[in-house]
Amino acid sequence: MYKKIRVLVGKPGLDGHDRGAKVVAAALRDAGMEVVYTGLHQTCESVVEAAIQEDVDVIGLSILSGAHMTIFPKVLKLLKAKKASGVLVIGGGIIPAEDMKKLQKAGVRKLFGPGTPTSEIVGWIELNVHKPKKKGTKKRGRPKKASKKRRK
Repeated sequence: MYKKIRVLVGKPGLDGHDRGAKVVAAALRDAGMEVVYTGLHQTCESVVEAAIQEDVDVIGLSILSGAHMTIFPKVLKLLKAKKASGVLVIGGGIIPAEDMKKLQKAGVRKLFGPGTPTSEIVGWIELNVHKPKKKGTKKRGRPKKASKKRRK
C-alpha cells in the first residue's frame, strides 16, 4: 500500500487573503492527501520548519502580495540548508509569466495561476511525488555468498 502524500499549504508574508489556499487544501484533502495548513502571516522559516516536522512531500505556497521573488527563493534556500531539498515546492497566486520562468529555473517545481482547476493541481502532485514501492516487492532470503575459485 502506498504512503499518503503529505502536503503543507502555506501563506507566507503579509498577504491576508487565504480563500484560494483553503480551497486548494480542501481539494487535496478530498483527493486523499494529508494536508497541513499553516494559516496566515507565516515566515519562510516557520513554513520550512513545519514542513520538516510534518515530514511533507510537497510545500504549496500561496502568494498574492507580490513578494514571490523573495519568498520562493528563501524557502528553497532554507530547505537546502536543512538538507530537505527533496521536498517539492509549488505555488500559486498572482505571479507574472516572466517571474514564473525565473522561479522555475531557481527550483520551484510548478506554479499555478488564478483560476487553475483544483483537479489540475491534484493531478500534478500525484504524478510528481515519488511514491514508495509496494511492500513485498523486495526479494527475501539470504544474499548469496561470493564463490571463491580455487587455483591449482
